[in-house]
Amino acid sequence: MSSRAVTPETATPAPALNDRALGWLRYIWDKATTPDDWSDQGEPLPWWDRYTAPPLCSFPRFDVHNMAYVLPVMLESTPAWREVYTRIADELVRRYTSFWGAVDWCTLIGPDPGADRYPPAWQAFIPEPLRGRYPVPGWTGNGIEPWGLQPDPCGADGNVFYRGWLNVVLGIRHYVSGEATEHRPFEITGYQSRTFTWTHARIAEFISAQFRSRPQGPHCENTKIWPFCVSATGLGLKLYDALLGTDLSEPVPRWFDYVRRHYMSLTRSGELRTFALYYDPIEQRLHSLPGPSVAHGVFPCLLYMYPQDREFSLWIYELAMRRLGWLDPGLPLSRLRADPNHLSTALWMAHETGDTATEDRIRDYVEREYQPRFFGEENDRFGFWFGYDSTWPRGQINAILMLVESGTPGAWWRIFNEPLPASASEPRLKGVDYPALGIRRARNDMVHGALDIETTAATPSRRGTPTRFTVDRLPAPAEVSVIVDGRDSAAWHVTGGDSIQLDLDIDDHTIRVAFPGDGSQ
Repeated sequence: MSSRAVTPETATPAPALNDRALGWLRYIWDKATTPDDWSDQGEPLPWWDRYTAPPLCSFPRFDVHNMAYVLPVMLESTPAWREVYTRIADELVRRYTSFWGAVDWCTLIGPDPGADRYPPAWQAFIPEPLRGRYPVPGWTGNGIEPWGLQPDPCGADGNVFYRGWLNVVLGIRHYVSGEATEHRPFEITGYQSRTFTWTHARIAEFISAQFRSRPQGPHCENTKIWPFCVSATGLGLKLYDALLGTDLSEPVPRWFDYVRRHYMSLTRSGELRTFALYYDPIEQRLHSLPGPSVAHGVFPCLLYMYPQDREFSLWIYELAMRRLGWLDPGLPLSRLRADPNHLSTALWMAHETGDTATEDRIRDYVEREYQPRFFGEENDRFGFWFGYDSTWPRGQINAILMLVESGTPGAWWRIFNEPLPASASEPRLKGVDYPALGIRRARNDMVHGALDIETTAATPSRRGTPTRFTVDRLPAPAEVSVIVDGRDSAAWHVTGGDSIQLDLDIDDHTIRVAFPGDGSQ
């Protein structure tokens, strides 16, 4: 397996969004924009995934933050069209900060009274000496001493997986919108529906202070410290710094060093022996899965660790792949019938790093076994079913695969290390009639003074019907030329001092809006 990492220099240009990516975008648009009630008097609609990976991740908040990841990846194909991603991100933030966003912190109070009655499948998540008296992962235990009851889910000593992923979602919202709203206050719903005022900046500063004071990492459930959650929390800080030029992630590399020294170990032959699912500082006990299953502690962390520490992530990725035998080309593919999140992450990691041999091998299996299909009344939504008998594709386990469908190698790393600038002077699309009209590609070529657009009928039944959209931030709108499908078009007019309106039909079109100047405006 190649360990060559894709860098901005070796990455291929972002293509237009393919049909699968467009189908997933349509589905997450449906989920985000369809009203439902996430207050303590309501309940999320059933397509929000609170079914996957019980008891750890079976809360709708996990679907919310996983759903956000694909937005900045898709933006590489359409940096001049951001409004659909911004709308989705706004709806995700609204749900995340609701009662159901923190339902576990607000309702799983104190010690778990059912700790002695867990089903056998859950016992693997608990150290054997503690079984029968120790809370299973997923039981947040708000109120457990020495911290006591903390009504604010964002400002608690623990619950880092709540504020850590909220910080990621807020950073993604900033990234796709290009709007710096880090000081804009918003309300978070906590215990007994009390509300607490926060800003993006305050959350990032609070997280940074926790990293500085806790070298082992902040805890999630009282009292478990998860590399999975802490690495995601660090990634949110890295994005915050990349967007705002701060240095709040400065203490995070010291936590990575702590992981190397305390949360993992190798055998004498160099195989992965332990990797912490979590560490309990009260019990002073690290819990790692036994045997080859130890590798399954690695995969959930890779998405979050890779943009922060590429060398370390590639190393533990290869350790995990070797421990499971997934590098052996003679391995019967039936043995890959593992947690689909982990195999999907292995596929994503191979894709992200340009390891085409491993990517092709796993992709063949995914295409055969994970049930990719278009769905909906017009067959215009897309997802993977993974063998589940469900009405809707599960959001949590689709999220990783859709990164592979939606971006080129290195796309995820670039978001956090080479973020796309959101220029206030470059032309952009506004007022697109989505989801009737879809945008596969919208990119400016500022060197040659042109905006290149590819459209499609995102809703097939609307194909051929009239539509229009605006291009603004043009330096001299009266002097532009518009080419549609290789021919000069007159179906546009100036609508303002920096804008034009294009009139066309909903269909597959290639459009070039050429504007004067060399892009140095």
